[in-house]
Amino acid sequence: MGPGDVAYGMRVSYGLPYVTEDLVIAWERELASPNSSELTALAGVLWCSPGELLGKPRTLREHRIARGLAPEDVARAVGHEVLTYLRMEEDDDWRGTDRQSAALAEVLGLTIPDFITVTGRETRLAEMLRSAVTTRWQAYVRPVGKMVLLDRRLLETALQELHQNYQGQMTATLSWGGGNGDSSAAGREFLDRIVERFWATVQEYGA
Repeated sequence: MGPGDVAYGMRVSYGLPYVTEDLVIAWERELASPNSSELTALAGVLWCSPGELLGKPRTLREHRIARGLAPEDVARAVGHEVLTYLRMEEDDDWRGTDRQSAALAEVLGLTIPDFITVTGRETRLAEMLRSAVTTRWQAYVRPVGKMVLLDRRLLETALQELHQNYQGQMTATLSWGGGNGDSSAAGREFLDRIVERFWATVQEYGA
């Protein structure tokens, strides 16, 4: 099925007269993104679920669509007005109490990493983790723990492991005679993926 066929199906079967072949191509090339109704129609034409088109969801909107929920469903579950919740989706900026956050995680089936991402806390978490591996990791057990709500022993183990890995990598790079350039590149690569490494370490020791 080509882009023209998809556009035709969306126009005829789903009442979206403005959908053209060029618009479908723009979606394919990630130059534009379909809204909720367009995504539902696109999934219908392609005989799949909206979640299958999204891949791994990363935003509030993507998680909601992947679960097949309307904005009203999520807003009611978390105790927000629909328009208030929709603004949070559009701005990608979750603002809710601890109770509302727990309700959000439950209704969208969010894992802890997913919850950190969709509530906009990943950048702050990355900052703390970078500081933990480059300085004294013990000082960051409490602040990181308040954010990710993990067992303290597991968190201590994960932070200590990351700290040792980072420091060991930096020491090894220097000892190989790579010089400051190679050492800096290795360190940047480690720190750039620090959140991903953190969750992998938590999963490894928490299993």
